[in-house]
Amino acid sequence: MEVSTPRATAVADVPSRTHVGALGVVTTIFFMWGFMTCMNDILIPHLKNVFHLGYAEGALVQFSFFSAYFLMSLPAGKLVARIGYKRGLPLGLATAGVGALLFYPAASLPSYPFFLAALFVLATGITILQVTANPYVAVLGPPATASSRLNLTQAFNSLGTTVAPYFGGYFILGAVKHADNPLAEAHAVRMPYLGLAAMLFVLAFALAILKLPTITAVEGEEAKRGSFLDALRFPHLRRAALGIFLYVGAEVSIGSFLVNFFGLAAIGAMTEAQAAKYVSLYWGGAMVGRFIGSAILRKHDPGRVLGASAIVAALLVACTVLLDGPVAMGTILVVGLFNSIMFPTIFTLGIEGLGKLTSQGSSILVMSIVGGAIVPVLFGRLADAIGIHQAFLLPALCYLYIVHFGFRGSRRVALPA
Repeated sequence: MEVSTPRATAVADVPSRTHVGALGVVTTIFFMWGFMTCMNDILIPHLKNVFHLGYAEGALVQFSFFSAYFLMSLPAGKLVARIGYKRGLPLGLATAGVGALLFYPAASLPSYPFFLAALFVLATGITILQVTANPYVAVLGPPATASSRLNLTQAFNSLGTTVAPYFGGYFILGAVKHADNPLAEAHAVRMPYLGLAAMLFVLAFALAILKLPTITAVEGEEAKRGSFLDALRFPHLRRAALGIFLYVGAEVSIGSFLVNFFGLAAIGAMTEAQAAKYVSLYWGGAMVGRFIGSAILRKHDPGRVLGASAIVAALLVACTVLLDGPVAMGTILVVGLFNSIMFPTIFTLGIEGLGKLTSQGSSILVMSIVGGAIVPVLFGRLADAIGIHQAFLLPALCYLYIVHFGFRGSRRVALPA
């Protein structure tokens, strides 16, 4: 399959200039998709109760959501290459808004498969945003500071993930504590998601009428056609794709089951509404870490910073498995701080040096977010089999590969002619 890069006025022709206004607008999108993604951490325990699901069945929420990244990223890449980055942004927001609207009929029935279908549509919109916004940010300034710039915008993505558990805990989990039937519990998601749909549509309209700079994937020349197979010839891109798969799988697995984990008698014995507030600390750590990481990555090698962060994350998760009570809560929450720089750093290291194949490489990396669909289901199966506490060994193993990628796998090698 081939994807062409849209012809455009070459913003990248002036690599020393950072387009601050455009960067600020796109940052709002990062906030919204972070918010929508993290709402899944609230939906899993909520729908688990409504439909009497096991851990693995509850993880189908993440499977439906993140499978859209795998199935739709290549079509999204082709679409964005045809219509351009600027038009891709409002299209992604509007599609996500349709998915949020579908929560109303899903809750009215109520139907778990309908919920999963609505999540897939919502995630399709976010997939378009991922394919569009990440490379857009990467070229809105000097190439040397691309990792730092993407970490900065991802910090606002983390602001969305930090706020979402409070929002969902209050309006969804907190709203059903006095409900006396499953139908009333299911209905708790209707108004919050109607409000979110309205916000997405308003933001899509605003972006459609704003004048944003146009970019090209190649500096100073018209992009030529290239295939995804051409991009996959780069070893560092292939390794980055596996890194994204395992990192997203680990991060999503942890966030998805924190509410249930903190409810264990040996850990926190919390209600779901109480535990949701602590989930915000996990994602809040990622937000703080991205602001700090944005500064660190301006002065230090991104691969080494990534590898060091993954070492600490793996050790913290291992401590969580071995410990109980507030200490185990603390160690797993601090993982969010060290997660912070991983996605944007792996992403920028993966597309570095791809030139005309940057769009294709970006789509491949976005496809790899399907790790968020598969790893949590494996986590859920482990939790059903050996307990949720011990199942945290799985994300610890995922971080070990990130260590390898940071220190060795991210190195670029010359391709044979």
